[in-house]
Amino acid sequence: MTVVDLTTDPLSRTIASPSQSFVSGEKGLLQVSDLAIEYSSGAQTSRPVDGLSFTAVPGTVTLLLGPSGCGKTSLLSCLGALMKPKSGSIRLGDTEVHGLDRKGADQYRTSGVGIVFQSFELLPSLSATENVSLVLRQAGASRKAATERAVSLLTSLGLSDRLRHKPDQLSGGQQQRVAIARAIALDPMLVLADEPTAHLDHGSVMQVLELHRRLADEGRIVVVSTHDDRMLAVATQVIEMSPRSAGKETLSAPGPLSLTTGEYLLRQGEPGLLVYVVTSGRVAVECRNPDGSSTRIVEKVAGEYVGEVAPLFGLPRSASVVAIEPSVVEGMTMAEFHRRFGITDLTFNSRLRSPELAGQG
Repeated sequence: MTVVDLTTDPLSRTIASPSQSFVSGEKGLLQVSDLAIEYSSGAQTSRPVDGLSFTAVPGTVTLLLGPSGCGKTSLLSCLGALMKPKSGSIRLGDTEVHGLDRKGADQYRTSGVGIVFQSFELLPSLSATENVSLVLRQAGASRKAATERAVSLLTSLGLSDRLRHKPDQLSGGQQQRVAIARAIALDPMLVLADEPTAHLDHGSVMQVLELHRRLADEGRIVVVSTHDDRMLAVATQVIEMSPRSAGKETLSAPGPLSLTTGEYLLRQGEPGLLVYVVTSGRVAVECRNPDGSSTRIVEKVAGEYVGEVAPLFGLPRSASVVAIEPSVVEGMTMAEFHRRFGITDLTFNSRLRSPELAGQG
């Protein structure tokens, strides 16, 4: 299990304090220390999570990344006080989540944490507005105040024309936004999302990425369990629940790499996690033809980048990159790529799809 911090500089953000929050504490940190989660089935005992420690601060997105069965949903459940760990501690602000009794856990889930379940868990007989206002009414808000808050949240999430629609009248992406509005209705410090891209088509994924980044930018701690590498585009730190190999690449950038003439940096068809910037020399982007030959698409020189398509969309490398003279390149995570090139949202995706950038790995 590996924790990878995708930032090197402290975040400078205006932190929004949740109103009437169960969670207190000067910094509102999420701190997980030496956590173990254990299951027993007859004589068999397994620990999908063992000795995990990490810290998340407001304004960040933490990914619990890994395949099914690696413990990421169980970890999310412990963070949401839906189950207790075998050992270790979970602290949000001044709240010791791991030690809450049943009443305390219920109160914590009401105002300290918002949970977006994979299946959304919307009540089928209620409209979008009613699904969101219900949690506000249960917290003591008047009918008018609850409805106004629900309408405001749903409108801010682009659902102003779906306020009276019931779940079976909404698309998967629209249901997810209703579930998110419900999760943040009481303005919790921590938002947990379980496999947010699981039921969405490719066209909806980019909206999900932007939405989770926005939830963090508004001052919340966002923790997402996912198997989808495309979520890396908005991550601040990644917890690899089941460490994996991606050829020569890992989720942590390797720093400068020196290439000799004719040496390949990337090969078409390989998995890809990093974007590369040429710091000196020249590299060529080549696409393999059906007959085994290669066609040179473009050359990249110092200051230009290559290899952004695979990590952004979770695809294999669509082209190879080879040095055409002695060169030095620097690998970057998607988060670092965003910062280095001044990209603050995902609107640059239309540029990455343009013909002149097609097939660049």
